[in-house]
Amino acid sequence: MFSKGKYEKLASELESNPSSVKRRCIPKNRLFTLILVCVVIYIIYVVVPKILEENCKKLQNPKPIGPNQQNKPSDLPKPTSTKDGPNGYPPSKVCSINVENGPFIKVNHHKTYVIGSYVEHRATKEIKSIAIVQRHEPVTYYCVMCCDGVNISSTQAKYSIHSDHYNFDYGTADIMCKFSHTCSAPTYVAITANNSSESITSFQAIENRVIPKYFPFNFTVCISVMFDYNKVLNLIEAMEFFKLLGVQKVAIYKSSCDSATQKVLDYYVKSGFLELIPWTIEKHIKVSLGWKKEISPGELHYHGQIPALNDCVFRYMYQSRYVALQDIDELILPLNVRTWTELLPELEKMHGNDVGFEFENNVFPFTAEAQNKYEQDAWKNVPGTNILKYVDRIPIDPYSFNNIKVIVNPRLVLEATVHGLLKTVNGHNTVRVRNDIARMYHLKNAKYPRDKHLIRDQRLWGYANDLITAVSKVLQDCGFT
Repeated sequence: MFSKGKYEKLASELESNPSSVKRRCIPKNRLFTLILVCVVIYIIYVVVPKILEENCKKLQNPKPIGPNQQNKPSDLPKPTSTKDGPNGYPPSKVCSINVENGPFIKVNHHKTYVIGSYVEHRATKEIKSIAIVQRHEPVTYYCVMCCDGVNISSTQAKYSIHSDHYNFDYGTADIMCKFSHTCSAPTYVAITANNSSESITSFQAIENRVIPKYFPFNFTVCISVMFDYNKVLNLIEAMEFFKLLGVQKVAIYKSSCDSATQKVLDYYVKSGFLELIPWTIEKHIKVSLGWKKEISPGELHYHGQIPALNDCVFRYMYQSRYVALQDIDELILPLNVRTWTELLPELEKMHGNDVGFEFENNVFPFTAEAQNKYEQDAWKNVPGTNILKYVDRIPIDPYSFNNIKVIVNPRLVLEATVHGLLKTVNGHNTVRVRNDIARMYHLKNAKYPRDKHLIRDQRLWGYANDLITAVSKVLQDCGFT
């Protein structure tokens, strides 16, 4: 760009004849212009590429957020959703038909209930509606799509019922529809049992239409299902423990709870940490209170836990780097590091990033002897149990099924179940994490043989001081202490 010879010649002349400096020197305005041009070139070709490179790395690999570096809700990008109505809210009508948020949108007069509808990007681009269906009812489904707020298109659907129905009459199903050639980017869908829009009473928004450039959350916990819940202290302990582990979002599918619990739920919803999904399944289907039909009669396995888990995986598929599928009384704790943010890279280094990770279930019974090292007098009148008082676990029976729970990249999952995954995109399901690296702490009321020798495990106490401070603040904020 510049002739090196000219500048060398100028320098040699100046050295040999200093008196000529005034005569041969570049005028001040030209010198200033030259310096300015050099600075601009340096910024364009050196500084800007470095900044762009760093930003790209951040978008592709969001910086892990530790337990003491939580994003405020206002700092997090908004989830990708259909919000094309006035003031950013969903419209009340599209294609002249009402919009219903769901879940539990009934399909005509059939025994089918749609939970959520999502774009499936990973194979052929199509719409996947997660539903609860009566397994023995013959139905031909159609997807009726609203394309641009005005035009309607219809296509026949295919559906498959998940295998983990435990012989109950109802089971979880995936209803799949390819995009119509006349509607390549639908925004709303209705599942119907005939190829006519006249029988449609409501449309549901199709989520995951756009894949974001980065994830708002590193870790999301999916809790299904909360019913008849009244353990305020346990709920707060769980939520604050999740934060210490590096979780940024919790989703709870809630059927019922008492007013005190609702106050706590509202507190976390307001803070942006919790999404509460109303799970009003009992209004539509007689649910079982357990997983075995012979012992717990009903039409659907355990309060509809399985369809809720599957919906949560798809709901957060492009919002969260990982999801944990577990219950509110379970904590997956690393033993050599402190947070999931540190644990997951370690596991992926050992096993690869194309599998899910399952964690051994260890029961810490509240019927064991309580340890009072971290007794809190201010918590005594709060409904629930201080989990820090119970650090003895029941030995694992190697001959019994272990109720593992998983943390997984949701983009690997096709079908989820209670204790693992049924189907994945690559055929790899889950690997068991060694129990000297991490294990699940299941803290609950549980019976055990009195001659059974319990194992002392004080890992919970490693988080005790931070947990006590956080829980005490929430109790005070909510007016319980």
